[in-house]
Formats: sequence, C-alpha cells, structure tokens
Amino acid sequence: MNFHGTEVRQQALTLLRGGARNCDVARRLSVPYGTISYWKHIDLAKRGESPGSRRASAQCPRCEGTEFDEVAYAYLLGLYLGDGHIVSRHKQHHLSIYCNATQTGLIDAAEDAMRRVMPRPRTGRRHKTGCVEVKSYTQHWVCLFPQHGPGKKHERRIVLEPWQQEIVDAHPWEFVRGLIHSDGCRLINWASRVVRGEKKRYEYVRYFFTNVSDDIRRLYTDTLDKLGVEWTHCTRAGRPYNISVARRASVALMDAHVGPKY
Repeated sequence: MNFHGTEVRQQALTLLRGGARNCDVARRLSVPYGTISYWKHIDLAKRGESPGSRRASAQCPRCEGTEFDEVAYAYLLGLYLGDGHIVSRHKQHHLSIYCNATQTGLIDAAEDAMRRVMPRPRTGRRHKTGCVEVKSYTQHWVCLFPQHGPGKKHERRIVLEPWQQEIVDAHPWEFVRGLIHSDGCRLINWASRVVRGEKKRYEYVRYFFTNVSDDIRRLYTDTLDKLGVEWTHCTRAGRPYNISVARRASVALMDAHVGPKY
C-alpha cells in the first residue's frame, strides 16, 4: 500500500481549491484518482461545503434570512449581469466572472466581492487565453442571482427582484461600477474644430457601456437617471447596443465613483 505524506496532500488540496480537476491533480502528483476524490470530499466536509450538510445551507443569506454585505453584492450584481454566469449541474455549482487578464485590480475586486457576499464557499481562478475566470463554488449562488436560467442573458427577460432593486437603490454607484467593470470602459476621444481660422484638436473623456440585452442596458440607464448622469444611445460599427456618457459634469461624477478599470 502506498502512503502519501502531509506535504503531497496539501499540494493536492491547494490545486483543488484553485479549481483544478481531480484527474489533473492525480496525474500531476502521481496519486490515485480515488485518493484525490477522498481528500477533496473530506476537505469540503470540513469547510461545510458538502452537498446536503447543515453548514452548506447555513452559508446562504437568502435561505437563512441573514444579513450580508449589500455594498459588495451591488458591485457583484453588476459584474454578473455583464460578464458572469452560473453553472448549476448535479454536484457542480459555481459562479464565474470573466475578467481581462491584464486588469489585475479587477480580478482581485471580483474575488473580494464574492468572498464578502458569501464568505464560506471557496474561490479560485482559472487562467485562459487573454482572460481569467474567477470562480466561487456553492449551489446557493442561484439564490442570490435569480436571473440565472437556460440560454444567454440577452435572449431572456432580465428583471430584478424587489429585494435586489432595494439594494441597487441603496448602493447605485456600486452597481454602476460593476456594470462598467464588466461591459464598459473609460476612454479618451478626440475631435477637431476650427478656432479663428485654425483647425485645432481637443480631447475629452467618455464612458461607454455595451450590452446586447435591452433589459440590462435599461437597468444601467435607469440607475444613471437616478444619479443625475446624462447619457445617450450611441451606434458603433452598426451596433445599437452602446450607452455613452460624455458631458463634462456627468463624466466628473463617473470619474469620482467609477474610474477606469485596471
């Protein structure tokens, strides 16, 4: 019989908590697949994440009616509506937010928001070409994001529940920041004009938000209206899915509360 020391087991758990598959960990560490599965099961049980355990149900603030970090949730909701989705299958449930691999601040912010909203589930990062998938594992994300459903978000109705709308109304800038950090950007445009017979170039800051879903764009613009931010529809490359904020006073508000992604 082969025995595996504490160091090998800890290496395996570190990889598993980071999102690695059982078979990949078994192959990498030359440990039997069944041993890896057993270690993972015991680790999840200690963390209270085993399916059906009392602690697993107690980790959900919606199921238990407990308080949770609403500021972090408003931001995470914006991220989810933009670049997030939930995988909900038998024995596999997780929330994923996709981030630009070069924007390390955004990656950290997404993972921090997940942990602040649901502290107990484990989180992980999966590196892909040009992006990083930030993941959090628990079936209860569907309780916090009832917009989850089959198909693409822009192909189905997206409406906030009353309790979600209350959170957005209480923390509108966090919601806007999450939407911009997922499907938006801050950029510098330029234009030219003739001044006293001389053609001059000038630059100005502009915020764009692009999303194919009419409902998600409406959630964004309704929130901007409540915040006093002026916006316009903008068609780019024949796509009428863009919302632009370009007026100086409104850009100043966006800069104060959102700013560029990093």
